[in-house]
Amino acid sequence: PTFKMAAQIVKATPKPLLSGSFTEARRRALNLYRAWYREIPNTISLYQLDMKTKTGRNQLRKEFMKNAHVRDPRIIDMLVIKGKMELEETIHIWKQKTHIMRYFSETQDTRKSDFLSKFYEGH
Repeated sequence: PTFKMAAQIVKATPKPLLSGSFTEARRRALNLYRAWYREIPNTISLYQLDMKTKTGRNQLRKEFMKNAHVRDPRIIDMLVIKGKMELEETIHIWKQKTHIMRYFSETQDTRKSDFLSKFYEGH
């Protein structure tokens, strides 16, 4: 009976994707951030983007800060894997300019609901 219980416990524990701890997952995320940070100037020139390197790096920081609250190493590993895939696609120019510009799209303004605002916008 104890062997079955031990087997059930082993099956119930989730396996890590890559990292065994939060600090290891964090290190992987920081390495990915550094790789993207170094690649931004090259990406801007390859895709002929009309922006400065500083703008690209600021957007990179925003994208990484969106997930700064994540503490589960498995989720961090999954995000790092996706980030590496995005980086590889960008480096090999498998993306088009529109795919890159999606990261820099302005947030849509919330529509106003009063009559005059709609009237002035032409709705």
